[in-house]
Amino acid sequence: MPEQPGRERPASGAPLRDRLASLAGEYAAFVRVAAGRPRRVGAVLPTSAWGGRALAQVVPASRPATVVELGPGTGSVSDVVHQRLAPGSTHIAIELDADMVRHLREAKPWLDVVHGDAADLRALLAEHDVGELDAVVSALPWTLMTGEQQSRVLAEVARALRPGAPFTTIVYNHGISTLQGRLFRRRLERVFDEVLLTRTVWRNMPPARTYVCRTSPAR
Repeated sequence: MPEQPGRERPASGAPLRDRLASLAGEYAAFVRVAAGRPRRVGAVLPTSAWGGRALAQVVPASRPATVVELGPGTGSVSDVVHQRLAPGSTHIAIELDADMVRHLREAKPWLDVVHGDAADLRALLAEHDVGELDAVVSALPWTLMTGEQQSRVLAEVARALRPGAPFTTIVYNHGISTLQGRLFRRRLERVFDEVLLTRTVWRNMPPARTYVCRTSPAR
């Protein structure tokens, strides 16, 4: 079993060369998948640490929580989520690409990586005896999905979350006001009672924002 969050974490003063080696490994894994299967990757670079922090803001930090990450890719966001989680938490990452799954399992042994489709979220959670979720964090490439696929994933997320728990996903600035971007927001608003768009993260490439969504606890 992966180690629990909050245990045996690297010291904050870990050597710079170790961090650079980790980033190089993530970038190499990203390039391999992007070059071989571009329809699986909707970004030009992995999400930055600043983008990851924006996504992870919704993750409970003061108590044990069950958090699912959708589309972790190279794991750049996984690191930030892991650092924020309280001891005793459960951190599950659901990844569709087999090469990314292998990379994550090798590079991040503390992460519980599930090879599967986010559209099958509840079935995957049931297979792993996971109940209601306290947060879902997503870096899925929404622009590579059809409207029907987007709606299915969003419905699965909403049903897997406990009432009032947050769902957050990253979107690129240049796509928000396009027709596809506006349609995506409408799909969010059909599923969730609250849909908020955060400030731009300029230290991401491309610059991005996050949607933070919740269903009403009274549902």
